[in-house]
Amino acid sequence: MLVDLLPLFPLKMVALPGVLVPLHIFEERYKEMVGIAIEHQTEFGIVLAHEQGVANVGCSVAVDKVLQRYQDGRLDILCLGKRRFHVVELNSDLSYLRGSVQFFDDDQAAASDELTKLQDEAYSAWRQLANRLGVNPLPEIAPRDPHLSFLLGQAVTALSTRQLLLQLRSEAERLRHLVTFFRDFEMKQARIREAKRLAPTNGHAKHLGSKN
Repeated sequence: MLVDLLPLFPLKMVALPGVLVPLHIFEERYKEMVGIAIEHQTEFGIVLAHEQGVANVGCSVAVDKVLQRYQDGRLDILCLGKRRFHVVELNSDLSYLRGSVQFFDDDQAAASDELTKLQDEAYSAWRQLANRLGVNPLPEIAPRDPHLSFLLGQAVTALSTRQLLLQLRSEAERLRHLVTFFRDFEMKQARIREAKRLAPTNGHAKHLGSKN
């Protein structure tokens, strides 16, 4: 479905479907844009901003809650990621960017057995990494959620990886990438911990029972 002129919010972030996004709105043009979205209960799109402009794939969001209104019109809001879209054409007639967009979903569902295996691997990889780092392992997430990849993706800070998750049209492919990402990250953290452990000894670890 082609939608004409969805309001767009370029940011150094990637919103994901089903994931909450906190935003602080302070620019006049975005106060106007968000005000319209709140009044009419409509969506606006978040697109990743980079040096060349904006990414051509984004995620629409709806304002889930207004956390605080300031006297000067600034807003703290909590948005919920809704639908993925491809930007067909940009429009800059207003103070804020808009675009004709094509919403899309996954092309094909994975086989049930394969998907279950990937869900288990991705969820387990995240919990192992989270426990190692001592952070909350997202206990509110159900391992069998049909969009598990997006929910686990909120733990990823690498914008390139989050953008890839947004663009892929297969839950199975997204889960495979997350398994690799979490395991690679854990290996990097293990190397960092080992380097810190050896640093005080100048790289020469003492053997147990050594007198020196």
